[in-house]
Amino acid sequence: MDIQFIRRLAELLEKSAIDEIEVVEGESKVRITRHAAPVAPQNVTYHTQPAPLPTPTAEVTRPPEATAAPETAPQGYMIKSPMVGTFYRAASPEAAPFVEEGSTVKAGQTLCIIEAMKLLNEIEADVSGKIIKVLASNGQPVEYGEPLFIIAPED
Repeated sequence: MDIQFIRRLAELLEKSAIDEIEVVEGESKVRITRHAAPVAPQNVTYHTQPAPLPTPTAEVTRPPEATAAPETAPQGYMIKSPMVGTFYRAASPEAAPFVEEGSTVKAGQTLCIIEAMKLLNEIEADVSGKIIKVLASNGQPVEYGEPLFIIAPED
């Protein structure tokens, strides 16, 4: 089976009320399922814990870099991996990445590809906005629910 056939099946699934398609062709078998319920956008806020205060009886000397303010994690909408697989930022090794940090994206725009069981799954943006952070590395294995991108949603 070629990738175009599989993409057409996925498009058919999206446009219809069908929840699952399974095609067997010789020894090849493809099953495409729709997620039961769409995931609602979530705003994620990270909080850092303050450093513990030194005890009054002990004298504490810290290197200069330890006294700097802790770096806070970016806030925004988090795109998480919908499956286990291998994360790819581009359609091929020679191609430019789908998005970079600072890129503006629209809802439905392809952000990356996750390869799972020899199938290439395009991961799309749930919201429009600006890419704040790309959290996964190209070619890295990712788990279900692992954060991939942080997007600052448009108002």
